[in-house]
Amino acid sequence: MFKIPDHQVAGHQASNGIIGPLIDNSGRFYKPLQSDDRGSQEVAFYTKFSSNNEIPNHIRKFFPTYYGTKDIEASDGSGLRPHLVMEDIASIRTNPSLMDIKMGSRTWFPTASEDYIMRCLKKDRETTSLPLGFRISGFQIYGSEDSGYWKPERKYVLGFSTNDVRIALRKFVSSNSSDDLVPEPDCAFAETVYGGADGVLAQLLKLKAWFEDQTIFHFYSCSVLMVFEKEATLKGEGPGATIKLIDFAHVIEGEGVIDHNFLGGLCSLIKFISEILENLPQNSAQVSAY
Repeated sequence: MFKIPDHQVAGHQASNGIIGPLIDNSGRFYKPLQSDDRGSQEVAFYTKFSSNNEIPNHIRKFFPTYYGTKDIEASDGSGLRPHLVMEDIASIRTNPSLMDIKMGSRTWFPTASEDYIMRCLKKDRETTSLPLGFRISGFQIYGSEDSGYWKPERKYVLGFSTNDVRIALRKFVSSNSSDDLVPEPDCAFAETVYGGADGVLAQLLKLKAWFEDQTIFHFYSCSVLMVFEKEATLKGEGPGATIKLIDFAHVIEGEGVIDHNFLGGLCSLIKFISEILENLPQNSAQVSAY
């Protein structure tokens, strides 16, 4: 009934001796609760978020549907373990392209231990988190039936420079997605994935409008997950490009203060994607509306 997901691009993945997420055939994703406070904190977030009447319905769609917790056999066969149960975002697509983007120039939360803060700060400084306000944590790009997926190693992705990030975001929506950052991406899918009334940019702008006002939560070390499917995009079928916020183990109370850390990263990501659309000559008239 349960299996290791094929399309996980970041986070803790199941491997020899390591417990990781599982999926089933009904479109649900099972994330093992971590033994320290992170597991209980993520459950607490979903519980608060689900019951909070101040969250607009158009914002709720940017968060995975939450089905509670369930004890199931762990991925390493070590016995029953509690798991968060959420929608499997990739399940409705056959060959999804995904990108996990960790938001914020600061990924550590204020009450973290000094050791944890130093580890996060080191990674923030060594990646694009500090200069850009976000970093790409992992991705996979579907090419074709013959070429399959390009899914680079995480160490390679975390070493991206600012220009590498720019190229990767272009390559994510390109038809010439070979296993490297060159040749020049053709951005063949940019208009339909990033642009338009329901594209990624429009979704990010709606999210930005909410973050400019919301003071309920501060989302540390949270990611934006972008998903689309090339075949469906070409045919004008399927659910289209989707963004979801994921990973809420380090969400804290906003206490009436705007989450500038997340908002800054979101504005930066919007700028990068807007520049891609602005540099497509055939889209210049449409992009000016943004």
